[in-house]
Amino acid sequence: MAGFMYILRCADGSYYVGSTRDYVARLRQHNDGEGAAYTRRRLPVELVYCLPCESIVQAYWFEKRVQGWSRAKREALIDGRLDLLPELARKKFDKPDPPGAAS
Repeated sequence: MAGFMYILRCADGSYYVGSTRDYVARLRQHNDGEGAAYTRRRLPVELVYCLPCESIVQAYWFEKRVQGWSRAKREALIDGRLDLLPELARKKFDKPDPPGAAS
């Protein structure tokens, strides 16, 4: 594989999404405090998901996409619950009552 999109669980329970050509070396860098500033403040980190990609460009594309996901959607991906992704992708907004509507 030419690239990987990965998700780390940080010590504080938050998630970090990244991409790399060598996820084993990158995980070591994160845990040695040589990774992103975000993970340096939240050590140790644990690899919880890794997606092999055909290229580093594809891995980066997946990284940017997953970075915009909610925590629930990331956890569904991590847990392999791909069936939940479409529903979790739908944004839920409270619709305000129309003017003059009775409450």
